[in-house]
Amino acid sequence: MLGNIIGLEDNVVILKLNINLDEVQSIINLYVLFEDNERKIIGEVENIKKDIAMVNLVGEMINDKFVFGVSNKPSFSATSKLISKDKVNTILGMTDYNEKKYLYIGKSPIYEDLKIGVNINEFFSNHFAIFGSTGSGKSCSVARIFQNLFEKENSIPYRASILIFDAYGEYHNAFKDLNKKVPEINFKAYTTNVKEESIPNIKIPLWLLSVDDIALLLEAESKSQLPIIEKAMKLVTIFAKNEELVLKSKNDIIARAILDILSSGKTPAGIRDQIFSVLSHFNTKDLNLETPIYQPGYTRPLKQCLLIDSTGKIREMELLTTFISGFLVDDVELSMPDGSFKYTLKDLYDAFEFALISEGVLSSDKIFDDYNVLKVRLRALMNSDYAKYFDVDNFCSKDEFIKEILTIDNSRKAQIINFNINYVDDRFAKTVTKIYSRLFFEYAKGLNKRGSIPIHIVLEEAHRYVQNDTDVNVIGYNIFDRITKEGRKYAVMLGLISQRPSELSTTALSQCSNFLIFKMLHPTDVEYIRQMVPNITNEILKKIKLLQPGTCIAFGSGFKLPSLIRLDMPDPSPSSNSCDISNIWFIDK
Repeated sequence: MLGNIIGLEDNVVILKLNINLDEVQSIINLYVLFEDNERKIIGEVENIKKDIAMVNLVGEMINDKFVFGVSNKPSFSATSKLISKDKVNTILGMTDYNEKKYLYIGKSPIYEDLKIGVNINEFFSNHFAIFGSTGSGKSCSVARIFQNLFEKENSIPYRASILIFDAYGEYHNAFKDLNKKVPEINFKAYTTNVKEESIPNIKIPLWLLSVDDIALLLEAESKSQLPIIEKAMKLVTIFAKNEELVLKSKNDIIARAILDILSSGKTPAGIRDQIFSVLSHFNTKDLNLETPIYQPGYTRPLKQCLLIDSTGKIREMELLTTFISGFLVDDVELSMPDGSFKYTLKDLYDAFEFALISEGVLSSDKIFDDYNVLKVRLRALMNSDYAKYFDVDNFCSKDEFIKEILTIDNSRKAQIINFNINYVDDRFAKTVTKIYSRLFFEYAKGLNKRGSIPIHIVLEEAHRYVQNDTDVNVIGYNIFDRITKEGRKYAVMLGLISQRPSELSTTALSQCSNFLIFKMLHPTDVEYIRQMVPNITNEILKKIKLLQPGTCIAFGSGFKLPSLIRLDMPDPSPSSNSCDISNIWFIDK
């Protein structure tokens, strides 16, 4: 017998040991079986002081199966003994191993060569989080986990769709040769490096974006900017189509703006100046300051009809009103783009120009300021290297776009797709991940059979993108929060990989069901994990600070109880090694 129970405190059994600790290996973190009549209670040795052991109760054996949690503590008469490694399999290992049921994660550093796995359904049908400080082995472990998934001997996850948003371009090397090992598995890569020729750039078909996407793209700061964006997008439905219809619509918009000014009740000088301003900025070949207005006996340009006479009035007000009214049309119906036709950043910019006067922006300084910020940002985007990502050669529908991403040559399935977003700044990278995530989420919601195409969106350095940001205040929601709350219904899951969990969205993190936590030292992050992660104990938090690289504590719905796991090195490794300073610095004399 290991020892006698001499005390019970909360969930801890105090055990006076009957063994000589100098003659046995360390028993810290080993499992103990307490047998009390027909009850079998499991505990873990957490601490030893002299010959006194503190054993934390973790679960019970019921019908030879481990059940997490303890309903009643053992009595003082209960016997105690260490559990042998083959019995620990029942608690931690992969009993009745089935390739379609379990995924091998790694080995126990406590029980030599004991393999620890996770139930695939319990892990991948939920959102998960992987945390660890830089240098903790996080990237290598993520690569190893997915290599284990795709390199199974007898089962091929052919219908898997793993989308990795790769903050540093690390994972390409780890997965690029998967097809050589398993011919049925295909890896696909996109990059934000506009100078890269061997890997295609990410593409964003502008016509598939919603008002919310455009608001994020242009960094809208208030709800008042949404109507301007919406009006511009409605105008795109005309501007990107038949040229004659565009001309009529532009004339109509300008004419209505001028008629509003003419009937505004402002002073003649104010009316004249504002019409001059409108027609200087917005004009067509038919309607501009030089447009001839014909009257019996003479013709004069429109601008002369705005002259103020000696009485301080615009004498030709009635003539001007009649002439401008001739440009009004009633047969132009504006509707939101439905993704059925292609348009460009230039088309959108032109639409913004005319949304300005269509909404009467020039009469409101506040609306003009809101508009001008968006217009400046759109112009900056058009003139930047980022414009190339929106330069899509051929029209495609949303379904065709998603299919192209998920397949090789539009025929063979691609199981793992890597988006290297290393070559854009954090703001644009955040927007890209949100746009893609929304497109995939909406695609999954639209499937006839709900949940028929599981999609896993894995975000490296997730704290850069999944934040408590201003999206809710502007567009009413955060797409990552929405996916973590609703995605499981449609088989869209998030994987959050981060070294700074304290910077993550609290809503998104609260919806994660499984956690792999590597070494973490920052007190703010450790305390945040304590507050946000369910079922975490002080014992786990103490271990987090002392973990070796490549070793994690895994817990959640996919694990029977918190488990210490050492992961194998990936083969090949991701490109995440630290700089070899000594070899770079020094040369031989």
